[in-house]
Amino acid sequence: MNDFPLSRRALHWFTVFTAVWTWLVLISGASVTSRNAGMAVPDWPTSFGYNMFLFPYSKWVGPIFYEHSHRLMASCVGGFVLVLVVALLVLDPRIWVKVLGVGAFCFGGLQGLLGGLRVVLNESQIGILHGILAQSLLVAISILAVVTSRAFVSGRWAPAVNVGRLRWMALFLVGCCFVQLAVAATMRHAHAGLSIPDFPAAYGKFLPDTSAAALASINTARAAAIPAEPPTTAELIWLQMIHRFIAAAILLLVIALVLRARRTPARGLAWLLLGMVAVQITLGMFTIWTNKAADVATAHMALGALTLVVSALLTFRFFAMQHGVREESLEFSTPPSYSRVSA
Repeated sequence: MNDFPLSRRALHWFTVFTAVWTWLVLISGASVTSRNAGMAVPDWPTSFGYNMFLFPYSKWVGPIFYEHSHRLMASCVGGFVLVLVVALLVLDPRIWVKVLGVGAFCFGGLQGLLGGLRVVLNESQIGILHGILAQSLLVAISILAVVTSRAFVSGRWAPAVNVGRLRWMALFLVGCCFVQLAVAATMRHAHAGLSIPDFPAAYGKFLPDTSAAALASINTARAAAIPAEPPTTAELIWLQMIHRFIAAAILLLVIALVLRARRTPARGLAWLLLGMVAVQITLGMFTIWTNKAADVATAHMALGALTLVVSALLTFRFFAMQHGVREESLEFSTPPSYSRVSA
């Protein structure tokens, strides 16, 4: 480590810390939605008229606890990202890394503003975009955590390997994950997580009947079994079916990536992604089987965010390997050699 300056190591680990904290904020936000606490604090940027940082702890009760703590954690992310950007501008010599850092800061600011507008306007549609941007911010900071590491700078994280079409397959996977997260965010904010209360069937069938007569029967049964759940619609039922179909497509795509990446340095990351997708699908099943228990639904969302991050890092790694990215301005040991793989 003596050939990697202490300031650069500190920058890397601070970036890792910021990424982890951002993920924890996502978990906090998922907990708010899972517990229907999104409007527990009805004003912004104040909290019941108080400066949010001076809001008395004695008033953090019930749903207010989840919503207010989410605000404070999110505010910390803004501060951490600001410090990170300044550090990148001062310490990192690479222009593209500085640009990525500034972009992440702008993304974070917009995401925080949307979170506030969601409260001020009481508009759930803004909450959907707020959640999607939060996932994007986590991806950007996670990539910054990688590119500030000694392994990346030395070329060991992404040695020159011809990965062929693998990088495009991985990029398509990231797109599928983003669409899946957008669908999931729409379901959460529409409170449609139990529009189909059974799995693997859908109201006892492979494809649900959403005719007017069937919907009337479904909503009558829902009102009797789950009084707190709002009536469902054909659109919400098919939205959940789309969520299931995309999950199956992601699983198949990840299996294909694992098989094709088995002779590349990224095979470990690919296997990790496969395991995460398998657990994620299992959590999705239990979300339904437990009538959308808050903790299970929150865990499902939290792992979904990590799945997106690992997919994005795998994609970034494939593209970096294809181009053999290496920072030449520092002295490093020679990275390990790998046979060039054609996919």
